[in-house]
Amino acid sequence: MRTSYPTKVLLAWGEAISGNAAIRDWLLKNGFPELGVFTFALRNKQDARKWLLDHGHPHLMAVIAGIEGDPGALDWLERHGHGVLRQLALTGDGDREAFDWLLKHGHRELAMLGMRMHRVKSDMDDDYKDIHKYPQD
Repeated sequence: MRTSYPTKVLLAWGEAISGNAAIRDWLLKNGFPELGVFTFALRNKQDARKWLLDHGHPHLMAVIAGIEGDPGALDWLERHGHGVLRQLALTGDGDREAFDWLLKHGHRELAMLGMRMHRVKSDMDDDYKDIHKYPQD
């Protein structure tokens, strides 16, 4: 279970999270499939969520669940020594204090990733609430 990545890979992951399919595909094919799959799982693709769990990346799935407000996932991250990822999840859920914590503790790239994750989830929530995007009865 990998939990640390070179800065360039984290920056690429951020681009993939924001929707850059070419970079996502590069991650998938160049030794970072979990980060590429994460971008699908973040967007509620169930097969991607299952893949993360089945391929030894429960910490990444816990980040997504934490972003979605699951306190059990946040507790799991803390109990398993992933306090920084817990802060990432909280940042992804819009928690400004967690964002500031990441910056204060030298995790600038993760703070940026959390903000990108938050934007994706916020956009998804906005789409879900938009009555013009779904058929009316």
